[in-house]
Amino acid sequence: MKPTRFETALALIDQKNAKDPNSYTVEGIEFPKELLYSHRMTRRLLQFNPNASKALQLAARAQHICRWEIARDEYPMDRVGYLKWREQLKKMHASITSEILEKAGFDEEYSKRVTSLILKKQLKKNEESQQLEDVICLVFLDYYFEEFAAKHTDEKVIDILKKTLKKMSDKGKEEALKVKYSEKSLSLVKQALA
Repeated sequence: MKPTRFETALALIDQKNAKDPNSYTVEGIEFPKELLYSHRMTRRLLQFNPNASKALQLAARAQHICRWEIARDEYPMDRVGYLKWREQLKKMHASITSEILEKAGFDEEYSKRVTSLILKKQLKKNEESQQLEDVICLVFLDYYFEEFAAKHTDEKVIDILKKTLKKMSDKGKEEALKVKYSEKSLSLVKQALA
């Protein structure tokens, strides 16, 4: 049976992310870092919203597509440099995803819908954009937060958490409290929510 356009697009996104030269080890198994991240995004999205549209699922899967191609150290190591780097990444993710969707047979209108989500247009105003932002934050909290928190002071961690939680919907914040944290991390999350 021939794969659907949606299945083709997912496979093409995975194919790109499988080329990530960086790896992440989970329970002794090495995965290409962005391939693992994209699958975590899909899994978390479907837990958060089992009825997520195909467009939202594609945006979640392509959220960090080929992220390694623009290194953080190509930009000044300050807040302004960080924001410029993130902006450049979003444009690249949207552009690569647009090419993939065209290759998979989607029309321009559909492609614009998906790339608009990746570019985080209409955050807080568009339900799907907000759901994607919630899922991005939940994936960070669920899989990457403990490691991040161990490298920084409590003050910095609480500041980052406040910025993260500020972007989330009420439903997203409720889900954030359900994540299995260490005792210390849960305490930091609660302080950030206070």
